[in-house]
Amino acid sequence: MTTTTRKSPYRQGIIDGSPFILVIIPFATLFGVLATEAGLNVFETMAFSIVVIAGAAQFTALQLLQENVPTAIVLISALAVNLRMAMYSASLTPYIGAAPLWQRALCAYLTVDQSYVVGVAKFEREPDMTVSQRVRYFLGAVTPIVPLWYLFTLVGALLGAQVPDSWALDFAIPITFLAMIAPMFRTAAHVMAALVAVIVGLLAAGVPYSLGLIIAGIAGMMAGAQTEVWLERRGIKT
Repeated sequence: MTTTTRKSPYRQGIIDGSPFILVIIPFATLFGVLATEAGLNVFETMAFSIVVIAGAAQFTALQLLQENVPTAIVLISALAVNLRMAMYSASLTPYIGAAPLWQRALCAYLTVDQSYVVGVAKFEREPDMTVSQRVRYFLGAVTPIVPLWYLFTLVGALLGAQVPDSWALDFAIPITFLAMIAPMFRTAAHVMAALVAVIVGLLAAGVPYSLGLIIAGIAGMMAGAQTEVWLERRGIKT
């Protein structure tokens, strides 16, 4: 008898997703604080977090808003950062693609880095899970994550409204990005993508409306993809 049949998939998902609470609480609080620092009020900050629910895209948008970049560029940049969600969705489709439409829509909204990593790892370990069990597990994995993202965004926004302008917390955004991406450097392709993106980003720093960010991102993705192809051709494991 497998673990899935002995224990509720939803409850197991909650257990497996719980360690991410240690990450969600500080990042959500920081986002709330920085959002008010960027000029958003508490309502706008909460609407941003609830509608977008994507930390990297939200921090990117905040950085650009602080630089008075046009709204269209902010939206394009945030979408570019969030393109990984399309890959997540494609990867999840074989596992939960047969679920009812409303369940797929709910899972799509709740697809974040944490739920994807935990979900896919579980589905690969236990291929005999039914579609219903997979959906319940996936929803369980985000149960300790998403509500806390909302709650501590609110806490951060309320705290941020009390922070004096003289404190200038702008520096926290790039530091936050470094903390988010550092653990992701697992292969040579990842390192090459990051290196090229940094170099191109510095060279394109003068491009109007911070479009250098998008240019650097595209260059980094191309470099990473080419590195993977080069290593595969030579039979080198990444």
